Amino acid sequence: MNSGIQQRIEARRHELGGGFTVRRLLPYRTRRLVGPFIFFDHFGPVDYKPGDGMDVRPHPHIGLATVTYLFDGAIAHKDSVGSDIVIRPGAVNWMVAGRGIVHSERTSSEERAAGMRLHGIQTWVALPEANEQDAPSFTHHPKESLPSFDLGGANAQVLAGTAWGHRSPVEFPWGIWYVGISAPNGADFEIPDDAAEERAVYVAGGSARIDGATVETGTMVILKARATVRVEAEPGSHLMLAGGQTMDGPRKIEWNLVASNRDLIDQAKADWRDSIARRFNGTPFRLPEGETEYILLPEDQ
Repeated sequence: MNSGIQQRIEARRHELGGGFTVRRLLPYRTRRLVGPFIFFDHFGPVDYKPGDGMDVRPHPHIGLATVTYLFDGAIAHKDSVGSDIVIRPGAVNWMVAGRGIVHSERTSSEERAAGMRLHGIQTWVALPEANEQDAPSFTHHPKESLPSFDLGGANAQVLAGTAWGHRSPVEFPWGIWYVGISAPNGADFEIPDDAAEERAVYVAGGSARIDGATVETGTMVILKARATVRVEAEPGSHLMLAGGQTMDGPRKIEWNLVASNRDLIDQAKADWRDSIARRFNGTPFRLPEGETEYILLPEDQ
């Protein structure tokens, strides 16, 4: 029997300081996109002592939606459209940058006081070219609002798009497929050939056999188009299924900026520098309420 696996991508580990480890899967040198997914990071697990925490200072985005999903811990999100909310496991934060947004991500005050383990997935999905200049927005989707169902013995949660007849309330103007799977007792299921045009499986914990091939934690497999693929997850495994419709053209990515053409990125960089120089007073970018810090462009640091 031919395997339904087209490509394997092993995570590249990055130490971001303070014991914070990131496993980066996308973009990859031979695979820039899977459906609209252009960036895929697995962060943690990292254990913070009481008084310690994560502090990602305000920074800009364009041309994408950021999607945060946690296994453990909490993140306090603030942005320039007025959002101020703490995300916890099972919920989804969906921030659409459009023509430009600024946000910060920090350990919430409750978890900072008590200490916590932080572990989760951060992805970016590219906006269709027709929507790159949309107004920025933010939507928090509580765990209870996202459909969950049994999938071959595992608990599956549809984070975006439609899967196995269940539809997420997340709205996105492009075909998307995003599912979180927790298999405390193991699982055995098939991914149908029509689940999505482009599909990937990431093993975020434990291990799985995918069409007979063993896939361990930190590995993403890209599935062949129009192939039905069998997944056998070991007990205690966590899997993320990601993909969707083939994107409407290539994307350029620099720092936190994504666009279909270089001019949009260059303009965003100029606008960020201008906003900093003018202390965010009447400028294209503004800081979230109560924030005074910010991150410089990499070449300005």
